[in-house]
Amino acid sequence: MTSSSLSYPEPDSDGKGPNSGELMTASAALERVAQRFDAAGGLGLMVIDGSFIDAIERKNGHEARRDALNALGRLVQQVAADKLHECDLVMTAEAGRNEIWVAFLNWVDDASILRHEIPSFEKALAQLIHKNAGKAFYPHLRRAPKVEMGFEVCFRNPRFSAETQLYRAVEQAREDVQHNIAQRARERRRRFQEIVLDRNVYSVYEPIVEVDTHVVFAYESLVRGPENSEFHSPIHLFGAADEYDMVFELDCQSRASGLRGAVDFPKGTKLFLNILPTAFHDPNFRAERLIETLAKCQLLPTDVVFEISEQESIENFSVFKESRDYYRSLGFQFALDDTGSGYAGLEALLEISPDFIKMDRAFVSGVDEDFARQDLLSALLTVAEKMGAKVIGEGLDRPEELEMLSKLGIHYGQGWLFGHPTPLRPRE
Repeated sequence: MTSSSLSYPEPDSDGKGPNSGELMTASAALERVAQRFDAAGGLGLMVIDGSFIDAIERKNGHEARRDALNALGRLVQQVAADKLHECDLVMTAEAGRNEIWVAFLNWVDDASILRHEIPSFEKALAQLIHKNAGKAFYPHLRRAPKVEMGFEVCFRNPRFSAETQLYRAVEQAREDVQHNIAQRARERRRRFQEIVLDRNVYSVYEPIVEVDTHVVFAYESLVRGPENSEFHSPIHLFGAADEYDMVFELDCQSRASGLRGAVDFPKGTKLFLNILPTAFHDPNFRAERLIETLAKCQLLPTDVVFEISEQESIENFSVFKESRDYYRSLGFQFALDDTGSGYAGLEALLEISPDFIKMDRAFVSGVDEDFARQDLLSALLTVAEKMGAKVIGEGLDRPEELEMLSKLGIHYGQGWLFGHPTPLRPRE
């Protein structure tokens, strides 16, 4: 089988041929498909949904949309050349739709098309997209897009025109796409709910080091979902929690996990514990219960720093500051994370008045080679010292960056230069 026999029109059909780099359009292929449909008595039609291309066009224009659709078409062709018959056909949908259609025209009057051909084609295409998306859709996408497929089997009914039946088959296949999207979304939601119900999260700890002495000053607790799952990354974990309105519950579990993993915590070091502003509404976060939990870990309030991201919205700073002052009176400290990464940075910095200011890695990475970054960190250090706060540079990867932080007078550093986040003890 060859991809050209699967994918391209005759040279005189619409001016495109095997060297054009573009697929046959559905309108150009209609007569050919209808003839085969009449002769065989049936066909299978797959719709490959390229909705992700909509965002590419909105951001980068119609030429980027064309390139992305052609790239998707080439991936489909590549699978078709290996999996389909010579009479089968790959084509683009009508104008304005980011879809690829595959007509299975090698009609055999049994269910093998549903049992074998379709599942084999879908699996191979999904694997190819996952493997090659970074290259195929460069520079528009950084990761493999979600590409859904729908399918319809259509038996020829002479009461209707072949064209009418074909377009009905397309609509049915599109409905199948939407059904598959909804089904996968339900399954994903259930998987996430199981994680939350089972409290199946754990914590790893990243060292925060004194810049001048290289002594570990603290550890930041970072939550992780189940290993080898789609929710392992905290970005995906909290992204799903936000999507399913379960952020509060996940935040509670993350704090609990951070404390569980801190049993036998190294003496003389601080524990940075990420919290959301809503944490103050958690019954387990009330002072008496929290201090009781800390005691089980042999920790005191003075050992704990509550870390709040600049990117988190604090709806009422007055209420927040009341809670902050109360917990400070007990010995807890506060850190502002991701400083400089959001729009509300200066307001959050002034209103929260943190004990530690963590500069986002965007301002630390390459600081040894960038005078602007050096000036910015120096200016922030001046502000921090007037506030009585210490500065932590995040995202350190190279010794040269650490050396520059030392020259600038930055107090602490954090990053993979000091090792990747790991559990403090073996997981049970």
